[in-house]
Amino acid sequence: MSYEFCTTEAKDHILTVTINRPERMNALHPPANLELGEVFNAFDADPDLWVAIITGAGDRAFSAGNDLRYQAEGGKRGPIPLGFGGLTSRFNMSKPVIAAVNGVAMGGGFEIALACDIIVASENARFALPEPRVGLAALAGGVHRLPRHIGLKRAMTMMLTGRHVPAAEGQELGFVAEVVPEGEVVDCARRWAAMILECSPMSIRATKEAAMHGLDRAGVREAHEAKYPAVSAMVKSEDYIEGPKAFSEKRPPAWKGR
Repeated sequence: MSYEFCTTEAKDHILTVTINRPERMNALHPPANLELGEVFNAFDADPDLWVAIITGAGDRAFSAGNDLRYQAEGGKRGPIPLGFGGLTSRFNMSKPVIAAVNGVAMGGGFEIALACDIIVASENARFALPEPRVGLAALAGGVHRLPRHIGLKRAMTMMLTGRHVPAAEGQELGFVAEVVPEGEVVDCARRWAAMILECSPMSIRATKEAAMHGLDRAGVREAHEAKYPAVSAMVKSEDYIEGPKAFSEKRPPAWKGR
């Protein structure tokens, strides 16, 4: 499909989504967020797409977050049910998403990255939740996800100051998986996606769903004993038979994702 505020490319079970508002440093307004929600709805529903990558057009910005100019210019504000990038308020998608951060990821842009499963970054990437500096707060999941990713005290050093964190420090803090030279971050994300695709997509979905929803439980025992639909789907799948069979036959598995 053709979109107004992003581009998409589907190849080899991978969907690459590029936020395409470089003149606004890929900042997002309600129409763009709604469109990205549609993009990820379609990704979630497509049985042939197993991993998604999200990035920003150009080399200056992944996303500068909320498009404050749009609001100042009289643009209509409205509900965005699935949040920034169609991801920050999406809690039931078991397919993995990788953020390829090229340039700044500020406010809602950083919150999009935090809503992804893996973050890779170019050397020029910068991360921040600067909302308090303009009288706001990072309420699209940032204040909840960042402490869970890097611990409360380290998260507070970012959230209570709005300071910019470079990619190398993001890797030290633990929310960035890999830092690569400028211009190589999408290729890096595709390498990570390729590693994921070596695994059964049914197992990947079961793993993500159990891990993410298990965090909602009070303790390990409760999380362990809970029922997860993606786990049930995995044990009923063809991949559940194919994996051990391929191992015993000493050949690469032919995953079907069902």
